[in-house]
Amino acid sequence: MSVVMLEFVRVAAAASLPPGTGRTVWARGREFALFNLDGQFFALDDRCPHRGASLGAGFVEGGTVYCPMHGWAFDAKSGACQSNPERPARAFPTRVRDGEVEIGLESV
Repeated sequence: MSVVMLEFVRVAAAASLPPGTGRTVWARGREFALFNLDGQFFALDDRCPHRGASLGAGFVEGGTVYCPMHGWAFDAKSGACQSNPERPARAFPTRVRDGEVEIGLESV
């Protein structure tokens, strides 16, 4: 059994993302959608599994993110797709350290 190690990578200043908003951030050459829900941060793979639109550019309402291309709805915390449960967006752990949001990525 292999153990997956996470490395937390800084992606944004926490103060740069107001509550109720999201945006695309980059880490290790990849794009992630980062959301601030009432002061808690959540990260998803930025590409919608439907047509690849940027979820970071989507509309956030409550804990739901809507894809800007076709309106698919995703739970910002888990990545579960409410529009098509078989097509979730991958979620990544986050934490805030010294005012910076970090995303947990598998160590390379």
